[in-house]
Amino acid sequence: MKLNENGLKWMMRLYPPMLLQRIWVKKVHKQFRGVDIKINRSFFTTNLGKATFGGTLFAAADPFYALLMGQIMRSKNINVTVWLKSAEIRYLQPAREDCFYSLRITDEMIQEAESELRTKGKFVKAYPIEITNAKAEVVCTVLNEIHIRDKDFVKPQI
Repeated sequence: MKLNENGLKWMMRLYPPMLLQRIWVKKVHKQFRGVDIKINRSFFTTNLGKATFGGTLFAAADPFYALLMGQIMRSKNINVTVWLKSAEIRYLQPAREDCFYSLRITDEMIQEAESELRTKGKFVKAYPIEITNAKAEVVCTVLNEIHIRDKDFVKPQI
C-alpha cells in the first residue's frame, strides 16, 4: 500500500499494538527517509522491576526499517513484498523513563537494495537500532534483518 508520510505516521500512531504500548511516532521524514519514535513510560508498560517491559522496546523497533524501505521502493515503482526476517535485542540497562530512537535511510542503503533487487530479485540485510533514555544513555540495541522481494523479478536466462 502506498501512503504519504503523514498517513504512515497516523496509521502507526493509531495501530493498536503501538497505541496500547504507548509507542508514539513523532515524525516520518520526507520521502520516508527516516522516523523518530518515542516510547512513553506508563503504568501499562512498566514491569514489576519498575522498568519498561522489554517486549515494548522490542515492539517499538520491529516495523520501521521494513515499512520505510517498502514505501521507498514502491515510490520508485518497484513492486515489492517487505518483511522483518529476524530481529535480535540486547538489553543494556533498565529503561526507567521515556525512551527514544531515530532511524535514517541513506542514499547508499537505497542504492544497495535497488542493485540487489535488479540483479537477484531479493535483498536481505540487517540494520541496527539504538534505543536511548532521556539522558541519551543506550538502554538496548536491536538488530533488524529485513527481506525485500521484487514480485516482478524475472530471473535472466543463461
